Amino acid sequence: MTSFRTIKGLPIKTISGDRTAAAPSSFESQLYYDSDGVGIFKFIGALAAGTWASGGALNDARNQCYGAGTQTAAMACGGESPGVTAATELYNGSSWTEVNDLNTARLGHSNTGTQTSAIAAGGLIPNTYQSIVESWNGTNWTEVADINTARGFLGLAGADNTSAIGFAGQSPQRALAEVWNGTGWTEVGDLNSARHAVAGTGSATAAICIGGNPPLTVNTEIWNGTNWTEVNNMNTATAANAASGIVTAALTFGGTPVPGGTGVKTEDWNGTSWTEVNNLSTGRNDLGGIPGTSGSSQLALAIGGSAPGFTAVTEEWTVAHAIKTVDLS
Repeated sequence: MTSFRTIKGLPIKTISGDRTAAAPSSFESQLYYDSDGVGIFKFIGALAAGTWASGGALNDARNQCYGAGTQTAAMACGGESPGVTAATELYNGSSWTEVNDLNTARLGHSNTGTQTSAIAAGGLIPNTYQSIVESWNGTNWTEVADINTARGFLGLAGADNTSAIGFAGQSPQRALAEVWNGTGWTEVGDLNSARHAVAGTGSATAAICIGGNPPLTVNTEIWNGTNWTEVNNMNTATAANAASGIVTAALTFGGTPVPGGTGVKTEDWNGTSWTEVNNLSTGRNDLGGIPGTSGSSQLALAIGGSAPGFTAVTEEWTVAHAIKTVDLS
């Protein structure tokens, strides 16, 4: 139960049950009255540092196995293991289950959406760039209208299988962006910098493009539905990284590191700047994330990848809300 009142001019909540669930996903501090305890006031304050923890392993170790959905309801498909694969797996927060394959096995594609409504676009079969797009309904994959320009290693962001934007890619280097409306693809404004092996997340009208090749870059660009704008750079240049979240709260992790690195870096985007946070336990590139509006910067997944060598490792990123007792005297 949650109700609202004020004390000394401060809006507060009366909360029973899970206090952390009361905090919004786009975090703001909140004061609440602990009706289940001893009648004291508490403050949900700054977020604690996020950490990576082990999740259930993929059934098939592979890289370029890109994901969609949420941390407890995810989908991942395709990739290399070492041959090109069409395998699709669903995650329930504990384990992965193999389900119906893609119609066309490939690597270097990109995914976005939810566990029951996603698309997979572009890719390689092998060494030949593809324009193939498939739509996922939670049970089966169906081929739909192709992207206008065949390419691999592109970024993709969108809410579901009816709304997305694809950008960047290799065939050769591309700055192209295309919007999907559930029926067809339309070319829109280009990125400021042509590149491939980018990470992307967000929606068809509010997306973020992170990193890429060549060379390894720190560039970040935001799409507002009309134009791409360069914003503050990452701290560490990377490509073949993954992402989760939205344009005001995103996470990027893994990827091809600078010489001497191990691909463990994680950075948090607050809508203005990037901050380095806790590293992945297993450094890797060509890993999957859960991009799109259903993916959260506070509850991300890192799926498979090259570590080096094909890996089945899944890691879960969680940020806890810090709760403190408040003296209102």
